Order: sequence, then C-alpha cells, then structure tokens
Amino acid sequence: MKMSAVAPNDVWLDKMPSDWRRSRIRNVATLSPGNSATVPTSDELCTLVPMELLSDDGAIDVTNQQPFEDVSSGLTLFEEGDVLFAKITPCMENGKGAFVRNLPTRYAFGSTEFHVLRPSKKIDGKFLYFATFNPIFRAYAADNMVGAAGHKRVSSRFVKDTCLFLPSLAEQQRIAAYLDVSCAAIDAAVTAKRRQLETLDAFNKSIIQRAVTRGISAHVELESTGNAWMEQIPRGWKLVCLKRIAEIRGGLTLGKQYEGTLVERPYLRVGNVQDGHLELADVSVIELPASVAAGVELRPDDVLMTEGGDLDKLGRGHLWHGEIPGCLHQNHIFAVRCFLHKLKPMFLAYVTAAQYGRDYFEATGKKTTNLANTNATKVGQFPIPLPPLTEQEIICAHLNEKTAEVNRIVANIESQIDTLTAYRKSLIHECVTGQRRISEADVQQIYVTRKPL
Repeated sequence: MKMSAVAPNDVWLDKMPSDWRRSRIRNVATLSPGNSATVPTSDELCTLVPMELLSDDGAIDVTNQQPFEDVSSGLTLFEEGDVLFAKITPCMENGKGAFVRNLPTRYAFGSTEFHVLRPSKKIDGKFLYFATFNPIFRAYAADNMVGAAGHKRVSSRFVKDTCLFLPSLAEQQRIAAYLDVSCAAIDAAVTAKRRQLETLDAFNKSIIQRAVTRGISAHVELESTGNAWMEQIPRGWKLVCLKRIAEIRGGLTLGKQYEGTLVERPYLRVGNVQDGHLELADVSVIELPASVAAGVELRPDDVLMTEGGDLDKLGRGHLWHGEIPGCLHQNHIFAVRCFLHKLKPMFLAYVTAAQYGRDYFEATGKKTTNLANTNATKVGQFPIPLPPLTEQEIICAHLNEKTAEVNRIVANIESQIDTLTAYRKSLIHECVTGQRRISEADVQQIYVTRKPL
C-alpha cells in the first residue's frame, strides 16, 4: 500500500494512502447547522440530550422529550444524521461524541458544550464520527484548546479548519460499517467484564458481611441483642457503640489565620480518601503552629472515615498506615482511634465496608440531591458487633486472604478491559487514517463472525 506524506501543518496526521485526499472539516460538513425543515410548533415534542446523556462510546440516551415551548433557549440544535462532539474539558478528552442514528422526534436540543457537525454528501456521517473520535485527533484537539484551566474548549475555528483524511465515499462506508460491528463486539465484551466486576464486588461484600456479623465458623449460635440495627449476634460477642471502644477525632478547620512561628504540614482532604483506597498523588499542605498540628496529626492504625460525599461512600473506613509522616486531616475526615485492647482497627474498617455498615450510614446520614453527610454523634453511635480480640484477629486474617484473592481476579479483569479499550482506540485510528485498509471482504467477514478482526 503506497502512502504519501502530509502537509507540515497537519501535525496530528501521519502518512496517508496515495488514493486518499486531505480535506478541512468545513469543506465536508456544516458546523452548528440550523433546522433542515420547518421550525417546530410550540407543542411539538423535541428530544433533550444534556451532556450526561452522551456517553464516551458513542451512545446517546434519547428518551427525554419535551414540547418545544418548554425547551430552554440557547441549547444546541441537532437532527438525525448529525455528529456530536463534546468541546469542553474533560468530556472532549474522554471521547464524548456520537453519530445521531435514530431520533424519536424531528429535532433534538443538547448541551451548549456540544459542537454539531452536519455531514455533506462528500462524507459518510458515521465515518465523520469515527474520525472525530480518533484518540490521536482528540489529543491534537486537547493541545489546541482555548480558555481558562478547567474550562478549556475546542474552538469552532479549530473544528472547521482541521484536516481529515478522506477515502472515496464507498470506502468511508466500508470503514464505518467495519468499525460499527467491531466496536459493538468490543463494547459487548467490556460490558460483560464489567458485569463480572459487579458480581465479584457483590461476592466480596457478602464475604465481609458474613464474617463481621456472624464470624467464620460454619455453625453459629446466635443470641438476641435488643438492638434494631443488629438484632442478633453470635454468642460470646457484644454489640457496643463505637464511642465506647474508640476515640473519634475531628480534623483541621481550614481558613483560620495564625500568628507566630508556623510549620508546614501535609493534610488529607475528602478527595484523598476514596472508595477502598487512598489517593495520595495530590496532597495539600498548610502552615500552622506546631501545637495545633499536634492535635490533628494522624497516627498509624487510625481509621479514616469521611464526613460527607457520595452516599455509598459515607462513613466507609480506610486504615491509615502512616503513608505520609506527620500528615494531618481536615475536619471533613474523622480519624477513629481504636482502643486496641478492645477493637482491632482492621476489624473496624471491615465493619464499615460491610453491608451492615453501609445500611447504617445510609439510613442515618443527612441526604441532599447528590450528596450526604454524617457527624461525630452518628459515628459514635454506630453499633459495632464485637467479638473477642483473638477472634477479631482470626476474622481479619480470613478476610485479608479472601479479599486478596478477589482483588487479584478484579485486577486481571480490569487489565483486560484496559486492553480492549486501547485496542478499540487503535483500531479506529488505523482505519480512519488508512493504516488499515478495509475491503468489502473484510466487512462481509466481520458481519458473519461478529468479532473484531
């Protein structure tokens, strides 16, 4: 296959097949088109697509409809056959965009952060979508974004003036058909693997739930507690409020002004305490008196519990191992310091991760539309199923082993998902730039096998 060089200004493109041509997007598609027919009447239903209903794999949720008179002015018009391209960071880099295959209404209105491209007769709409999804194109677009950090956008001028490689219309259609089926097969495989992860997560939770509420013996004799949160526990266990067996320490209140000699110390924010792990790549620092720092300094074996955030993460404990010496914590993170002669920190972390712990904090947390929060009183009242110390150690060792097995399987599946995702991106890039030529036989074969070649 003979390849020809490209012009120096087409820096995102490599060589192209000699029988393809270069074209600026504006020469083959209209940016921000208007109505192709009559303006909708006031009672005509129109489809609404905010950014969250556009996925990063080309899918659109078109189930939301409203009469035209109720559609907010200024939204971005599009129709069936158009191509959507998210222009704002990070949606653009994440690949948000779509070819609008089917609409239940004549017109649709989407986020103001969409660029809309209406293909001319010179370009196949699905090919145009794949060309603009191409991760190399997206990386080039990211390098040319304009605006302030956090609000950068791909300009209309960039979209119109950037070049694409164009084969003949027939070859565009072959490429689009091939990628349609290939990407669908890859997406189905990824979906299946994500279902496996969900199954493993449920299995992991069931193991933890059973161990921290019933122990690990096959046959357990239960006794009543008289407590609504946990009506029965194994004989020989106790049900004790957390405040009786641990100290619940508040954190650092930000924004205070200090005088005198100050020291610089790192501190954890809520964003550093994630579901099941700590995110320590970006840790903030603060200057404050050493005496104040001493009161909010974390110690190894503290159990970190978030005061607010997503409902399913509320109150979930993560064990601090002293990853950052001298680290502090802000007041939206509780540091629970167990009385070690009564409660093992790792056992507490497992209890907060169990469904029992999730049910308690979800029921007692104060909920808003998207977030929730708890307080020190609710944390202190959390009823802990408390086996003897030796049994706590046995349970923790058992759970460490079982969850490690699950985590190894999870890591393997996540690696497979990453491989499939990377293959999908590279396949699109190769096809829309001519590095991989698609024949009619390729299309026929993939329709028969329904697998990516």
